[in-house]
Amino acid sequence: MRIILTNDDGIEAPGLLAMRQALEKVGEVVTVAPDQNRSGVGRSISIGRPLTIEECEMADGVMGYACSGTPVDCVRIVALGLLDFEPDVVVAGINHGENLGDDITYSGTVAGALEGIVIGVPGIAVSLSTGRAWHESSQLEEQFVHSETEMNFRPVAEFAARLAEVALTELPKERILNVNAPNLPGGKLKGARVTRLGRRRYRDKIVEVKGEDQRVFYDIYNNPPAYEVEDGTDFAALEEGRISVTPIHLDLTDRVGLKEIDTWDVDALFSKNGKRG
Repeated sequence: MRIILTNDDGIEAPGLLAMRQALEKVGEVVTVAPDQNRSGVGRSISIGRPLTIEECEMADGVMGYACSGTPVDCVRIVALGLLDFEPDVVVAGINHGENLGDDITYSGTVAGALEGIVIGVPGIAVSLSTGRAWHESSQLEEQFVHSETEMNFRPVAEFAARLAEVALTELPKERILNVNAPNLPGGKLKGARVTRLGRRRYRDKIVEVKGEDQRVFYDIYNNPPAYEVEDGTDFAALEEGRISVTPIHLDLTDRVGLKEIDTWDVDALFSKNGKRG
């Protein structure tokens, strides 16, 4: 099994290191990650800006590649043949912070896995709940120096590696799996569960901040979001001390809404604009 590994926290993130070490037990891994933190970039790509990619020694001495682009760019540049590596699976993570419910549309981690659909292979996004909002990069930098006993990457890394083996042959086409784990040692985890996405409740406010030069800035991501309490969701699984596994696809068409809106005479609206007849 040949695996592209990426993330959105950057090439130096301990979660990336833990995921690579677990994946090496089940397959051949090429690690290509952003050269800096790209959290919250979603499925953004670098247009009109050439990319750089450089060999980079990871913390255990193994070589990876640092790319100047986004997680999607990292996957695409390998898939296009730069490294002469034809992947079977894309894995993104382990993200320093959960990607649950509505948050996945912001997530560079989930975006990296979704690129697997684009290139025609299974994708798995892996995140560890840390109780922080995704935008709090200062907290992220502090977490980089914490020991593994505080950031329990290993249990979810080993689970995700085994899951990748199953997904390679069993995951339906054009799907990825979004995996989230509570930050617990393996002995305290209560198992894993297939879930659906829950719903976030965002509570941000506009906070005015003045710089040293009296220039006004605005902080609009300043309040940890809550969530709807519902059984069967990814949020509920983590509350139970379980790893959540949520299947996701790129088809955003609202099937129920399609039937309703199809009753509207939208063609007549075009005709009223004087463009026909």
